[in-house]
Amino acid sequence: MRTPDFSKLKAVYVNCTLKKSPRKSHTDGLMQLSRKIMEKEGVNVIDIRFIDHDVASGVYPDMTAHGEKTDEWPKLFKRIFEADIIIIGTPIWLGEKSSIAQKLIERLYSMSSKTNEKGQYMFYGKVGGCVVTGNEDGVKHCAMGILYALQHIGYSIPPQADCGWIGEVGPGPSYLDEESNAKDNSFTNRNTTFMTYNLMHLANMLKQNEGYSAYGNSREDWDEGKRWNFENPEYRQF
Repeated sequence: MRTPDFSKLKAVYVNCTLKKSPRKSHTDGLMQLSRKIMEKEGVNVIDIRFIDHDVASGVYPDMTAHGEKTDEWPKLFKRIFEADIIIIGTPIWLGEKSSIAQKLIERLYSMSSKTNEKGQYMFYGKVGGCVVTGNEDGVKHCAMGILYALQHIGYSIPPQADCGWIGEVGPGPSYLDEESNAKDNSFTNRNTTFMTYNLMHLANMLKQNEGYSAYGNSREDWDEGKRWNFENPEYRQF
């Protein structure tokens, strides 16, 4: 079997912990496990701790145009959009993804009406996954919401696109605490490895094929009246 070449890929790991740098983030601990695999495969990787940036709340591309004094999102988005792969990391709070993760998703959504050079929504051809950590149940629930949101705005989701670690339910050691023995957890290590490679495989296939064909999915073509094989007897083009 020929070893794939992932060296032309870029990935961004966006940690949505509630802790500002340099405080220890257990979510970052698991994200680094995935990142190291990508780096060994030659992927260009960057980290962003979202809470460290002054990003306004809202669903518009630049919230300073809507009354906010500052908004780092436009500048931060350029770094995120340059990547072929996005991995969103979040802790679990009350069974849900963090409020910071929700803010990130809302700001990504604010860009989703924009289109690429083919007239498709701009996230077409990009790939997404997620990393979840906590001391309570909710890994799959958080992943469900994050991955749905990513695919809804145009990201592609490969098989096994999430991984996570939870300790004993209730107060107890977190991922990076030595007593948790989380780094030796075979289930988490396997899922993290599979997720990382599946993200790279799908991103590589999309990049080699220059994304998706615009046949049947171009917003610009649709707005100009093209309907491909869609038939609607109520539709009349004037």
